[in-house]
Amino acid sequence: MNDLQTLRAAMTPDEPSQDVIDRSRHRLQNRIRGGRPSGRRSGWLIAGAGLATAAAAAVAIAAMPAAPVDGPAVRTVTGQEVLLAAATAAERSPEGAGTYWHVKVTGADEYEYWIKPDGQSWMRGAKTGGKVMPLRALSATPFSLVAVDLTLEQLRALPTDPGELKAWIAAALERSDARTSAGELTASDREQAGFQSLISLVSTLPATPGVRATALRAIAEYPGVENLGTVPGGQGLRLPTGERLVVDPATGRVNGTSIFVAMDGAVHKVADPAGARIDAEWTDTLPE
Repeated sequence: MNDLQTLRAAMTPDEPSQDVIDRSRHRLQNRIRGGRPSGRRSGWLIAGAGLATAAAAAVAIAAMPAAPVDGPAVRTVTGQEVLLAAATAAERSPEGAGTYWHVKVTGADEYEYWIKPDGQSWMRGAKTGGKVMPLRALSATPFSLVAVDLTLEQLRALPTDPGELKAWIAAALERSDARTSAGELTASDREQAGFQSLISLVSTLPATPGVRATALRAIAEYPGVENLGTVPGGQGLRLPTGERLVVDPATGRVNGTSIFVAMDGAVHKVADPAGARIDAEWTDTLPE
């Protein structure tokens, strides 16, 4: 039995008796009658200055109770199990293809960008007045792991072993010339940037299915990942640093987040209490 099958079995209770079904339906009917209740480095530096206190500001994603009112007890599915099931699903998903890598973050504000592998890029958001605007600078390394910039080829060649992937990111951060307002990156800064790099790999970067699955497994290795229950888009997870993700274990997709890494490497905290929806895919369409 694989991770996804284990997760489904854990989340699916035994069939309740007809008496339980009748009583639950009666309660539901009564409730219904009663009413329904700027530069690539500088972008990271500006955001990075507040990384040490960012966990306290992470937003809450409301969780819905998953257990029935009556019936047999349902085993609690851990956050680690959700991530491992999502990794299995991600590994089997198609990679997709297109001219532009398109990312749309929808919350209280909307942020959207398109990137070609050659470095041409466009964005739409509050800074562009809601219009699609080309970015003047042509970057040879248009994809960002927080403080580490990569080509598409380098991104696709990342290790597919969790330990090796974390070691690769750590070594790249050691070589990085990124700095905070207080000076060079401390060990704590690099550790947090490494964790946020894993989040960007599973949410906003065109990683291969194998690399995305590896990043999900690497996140699962951190202690303290908590499953908040069923939410729109999947399972709500609280990460050890306080950030929230919405992960669909059936598809391996991250559909919601309280944190995202923008195309310039800046780390953004989402102010919307419901978090932000993430849509990321290859496309051949560039809006006018």
